[in-house]
Amino acid sequence: MKGLKSFMTTSAVALFIAAGALVVTTVGASAHTVCNSYGECWQTHQRYNTYPSILGIHIYSDSWGRRHRHNHRYQWRDNPSDDHGYYDHGTWHNFGEDHH
Repeated sequence: MKGLKSFMTTSAVALFIAAGALVVTTVGASAHTVCNSYGECWQTHQRYNTYPSILGIHIYSDSWGRRHRHNHRYQWRDNPSDDHGYYDHGTWHNFGEDHH
């Protein structure tokens, strides 16, 4: 009986540690996949609401992006180091730039 109690205690501690590690990695991996109506997609670290409406922007989760990474319907663009902007026909525009 003493062996079973020790096993259960050890298992509970291991489960608690594993659950804590999962929460830490889930919280730290916050990213969004952004696609415009032309099928250009990239990732951002924040969710922005200032995209030009003409681009038909859709914002998805990071996991959506991983699932669709090899879909020929989408053109995956480089993820900019400063993601305060958007792609339009293959060209990156920072928010506030004149894009005409």
